[in-house]
Amino acid sequence: MIRWMIVVFLALFLIGWFAPALQKLGFGRLPGDVRFRLFGRDMFLPFTSTILLSLAAAGISKLL
Repeated sequence: MIRWMIVVFLALFLIGWFAPALQKLGFGRLPGDVRFRLFGRDMFLPFTSTILLSLAAAGISKLL
């Protein structure tokens, strides 16, 4: 259980660290990525970007 918590924490840390670089590449502005304002806060749901990054990660893991 603790091993999975560490993996999830590291994954979230890396995603947060690489988020500005991924936005410069166009991730987060793809069709299917949703941005909206709710109660004065900007909300962002990156559906398409998440699917593309998951497919890339799966492809890399198959190669290794």
